[in-house]
Amino acid sequence: MLPLNKIKGTYLTLILIHISIGFGVFVVQSIAQLYFIISVVFFLYLTIKNSNKNNEALLAAAYITGGEVFFRMTGASFAHETGKYGVIGFLLIGLFFRGTSRKSGMYWLYIFLLIPGIVFSALNFGYELDFRREVFFSLSGPICLGIAALYCVDRKVNLKELQYICWCLMMPVITMGVYLYFYTPDTRDALSGTSSNFATSGGFGPNQVATALGLGMFLLFVQLFTQPKQRLIFFLNLGLLSLLSYRAIVTFSRGGVLTALIVSVLFLIFYYGKVNEKVKQRSLVVIVLIAVVGSLTWSLTSVRTEGLIDKRYANKDAAGRIKEDVSTGRGELISSELEAFIENPVTGIGVGKIKEYRIQKTGIEAASHNELSRLLSEHGIAGLIALIILILYPLFHRVKNRKNFLFFSFLGFWFLTINHSSMRIAAPALIYGLSLLDIVYEKKNPVHRKRLVQ
Repeated sequence: MLPLNKIKGTYLTLILIHISIGFGVFVVQSIAQLYFIISVVFFLYLTIKNSNKNNEALLAAAYITGGEVFFRMTGASFAHETGKYGVIGFLLIGLFFRGTSRKSGMYWLYIFLLIPGIVFSALNFGYELDFRREVFFSLSGPICLGIAALYCVDRKVNLKELQYICWCLMMPVITMGVYLYFYTPDTRDALSGTSSNFATSGGFGPNQVATALGLGMFLLFVQLFTQPKQRLIFFLNLGLLSLLSYRAIVTFSRGGVLTALIVSVLFLIFYYGKVNEKVKQRSLVVIVLIAVVGSLTWSLTSVRTEGLIDKRYANKDAAGRIKEDVSTGRGELISSELEAFIENPVTGIGVGKIKEYRIQKTGIEAASHNELSRLLSEHGIAGLIALIILILYPLFHRVKNRKNFLFFSFLGFWFLTINHSSMRIAAPALIYGLSLLDIVYEKKNPVHRKRLVQ
């Protein structure tokens, strides 16, 4: 690992490289595929060469997670689910070299609980839908979470390793932010009301783009408090936070932005409670600067969107009328999934069958984007037990392992994201796993004093 005095130079170099990649992909989009291939090959080589001694597999999984939406957006990945498969693949390689903890039993059970739904679905699947495609699409996220949990639970990493994991998550998001900046130079030309906007999201799903950008916002927020206190790095991070925040807000997808704000506050609460008075005073200055930059960013966004963004967050349409359903129709979709669970509480309706069920019941083809209700409807009692494991086990694990200062932020990111974006990307799965890490604080070298010769 890098010594502390080299972190500044390394961080700046990585930032410049990823800014350059973002601009390069905008100019020549085929560079995105080269970027993806080089990233996979580099981390694969590093993981196998070092036999995953420094958790290279986890760094690789973090990098693929951070870049997943950008790779999809630019057509760099070879399949829609490449990001999740990449995360699963790297973590399995890591488990091959270093195994998992004896405390991972509950997550083996969680994975096992997903199997009955597949069997039941295979026996009852309609001919209108592709069974294999629907099952893989529905289970890629939950399986990715299970593998991430198996790898991370009780795994020891030091603070520098945790910092590098955050960097790997964050760098590709910065690349995407830069790409979006050039992709939609004039936000006003792309406005079409107060609904989620594909034009300002790189032509891709606004919900997923906002989720990825929100993750980047949170990680940059953490950097402002935990990075070595060099002014250049601080103001660079502050500027990047403003850029990603602006790009996330103008997607008009609220979930990712609100999630970033909530988990940042959670981090701040626990960080502020553990540092000494001197650091607290310095942190107050940082908080004020972030608040000022945040206010200016929102004001700029309001002006650039001609006030439409204010209406969006006030739950109003372009004409200023309050919308009756703050969930934009998702409440009805979730209700149909809960109804399916009530009708089939033991077996559920089967993996991938909720779409077929909803069409038959309501005639609606839209997805609820809620992983909690989907697990219940498709897996029945097995899904309920799986959810109980996912929610309660980390909290019990936290009782004996309080060193992970990002625990509540990571767990909060997972829970909030699966309630507005389901598990369509790998981010909530891997971030859930990171909440289970055991952070090791290195002891300071003892001072050895020479004994005076009498």
